Amino acid sequence: MEQSAQTPDVNIDKAIQHLKSVLVSGETLDAWAAQIRLFALTHRRMLIAATTGRFIVIKRSLFGGYDMSDFRWQDLGDVKLKVGIFGADIYLRKFGSTDLAMNKSDSDYLTLKGFEKEMTENIYRIAQAQDQAWREKRRVRELEELRAKSGGYNLTTMQTGSSATDSSSEDPLSRLQKAKAMLDNKLITDSEFETIKARIISGL
Repeated sequence: MEQSAQTPDVNIDKAIQHLKSVLVSGETLDAWAAQIRLFALTHRRMLIAATTGRFIVIKRSLFGGYDMSDFRWQDLGDVKLKVGIFGADIYLRKFGSTDLAMNKSDSDYLTLKGFEKEMTENIYRIAQAQDQAWREKRRVRELEELRAKSGGYNLTTMQTGSSATDSSSEDPLSRLQKAKAMLDNKLITDSEFETIKARIISGL
């Protein structure tokens, strides 16, 4: 992703080159933003970046080299942006997770202040898109897990009207209650629930 034209900064250029050198195979740098000097009077300036697979924070260490921290997009819990007069702040909530199973009791909050506005907005848009994509993946995973726990309840089967051995013996009320539980837990949409309900009522 192209960044806005700005005055060349040797230190920032070096940080970006270091950042690119640690990207894994197939990973690309989509956007980055440097901290404005006004907000880094007591510490070294930071650089934040969004790649195809993760969010990265990088800054020069006291004795040379760089300190870098990162997390995968699938661990992103929430992202917010605040644009002020002099710069933009970005707030991220990072969950501890394994694969797609999110552990909401284990989370960290990152508060990153004073970054270039337009470039930080680019990162925010990427983070929002990643957040929505991974929320949908988690919704599908949770749907599969709930179906397994309920003894083979199959949403697709009910939507298509086909019969399944493990759900055909269930009474309509039980099937409807399970569908309502899924709706309440935001595992299916209102339209999906209405479709399932209509098929249950009609005896399909």
